[in-house]
Amino acid sequence: MIEPHHPSWRKPVGMFMILGLIALWAFLIGSFSEQISVLPGWAQIPIYVVTGIIWIAPLKPLLQWMETGRWRA
Repeated sequence: MIEPHHPSWRKPVGMFMILGLIALWAFLIGSFSEQISVLPGWAQIPIYVVTGIIWIAPLKPLLQWMETGRWRA
């Protein structure tokens, strides 16, 4: 007989951690907006593109922890 699946507490906690990570990263990048805004537009675009991608890096271990309970494979 198959046992019913019990939801893990890690998924809701992980979702709040992801939201916190996004908020922290947005605050951090926003705190540099005055220095970035003095740059020409062509220089601002790569900065915001790169910083918009970098925050994704910590998501892989976090998502793995949410799914398996371990930080590493």
